[in-house]
Amino acid sequence: MFPSFPLTYEALLDRVTDDPAVVGLVLKGSHAHDGMATEHSDHDVYVVLADGVDSDLTRLDGHRSAELDLLVTTVGAFRRLGGHERYALARARVVLDRLDGGIAELVAAQARLDPDEAFREAAGLLDAYANSLYRSIKNARDGHRLAARLDAADSVRFLLDFLFTLHHRPSPYNKYLEWELERFPLPGWHTTTLLDSLGRITATGDTDAQRRLFVQVEAAAREAGHGPVLDAWGEDLPLMRPGSRSRPTAGTR
Repeated sequence: MFPSFPLTYEALLDRVTDDPAVVGLVLKGSHAHDGMATEHSDHDVYVVLADGVDSDLTRLDGHRSAELDLLVTTVGAFRRLGGHERYALARARVVLDRLDGGIAELVAAQARLDPDEAFREAAGLLDAYANSLYRSIKNARDGHRLAARLDAADSVRFLLDFLFTLHHRPSPYNKYLEWELERFPLPGWHTTTLLDSLGRITATGDTDAQRRLFVQVEAAAREAGHGPVLDAWGEDLPLMRPGSRSRPTAGTR
């Protein structure tokens, strides 16, 4: 049977406290980001069960309502989470930890990308950013204004993923980008200036703004050892820099 309690966050707290199978409760989403919750925000919660232990709460895995978004998992499965969920967990709040800090340790690990893995991922993201930037500038030159703006918006997503990965951090969801950068700025980047540039680029596809931003990106990329990724663009690379009005080659990028 389903647990007999109202499905509210407060009732869930009482229920997990009385359930010995529960070893952790992790709150993510707006309520875990100071100042981000509104009257419309639900509580996004992970209930973590001990491995190999039964609990009626497993029947509520995937429950969603205006009040509560509930995921029930085991310690082993929680340890393997990552991917798109990684940022949410990196900034999550540990409400209950019966593993003497073990749950908090698993949550903290989500905020730290493996350096070698991050380096490899950053290379691909940098190339994807350069590709979208190149296409945006080329489309703007050729009068394809919508395509230029769409490619510019694509480039911003790749750029943000690249910058955060470069610093071994999961990239935030768009909703939390300003929150994240205001509290945890990217080293070497002025938060207000960066956000203003990204806002202008996504709104207008401004090629001059894209080129100015690329100057900073190129410097950061080369300092981090990703110069070969950019050099592979060969004669197309100058088009991405300020002052260039050269025609891009016909290439297949």
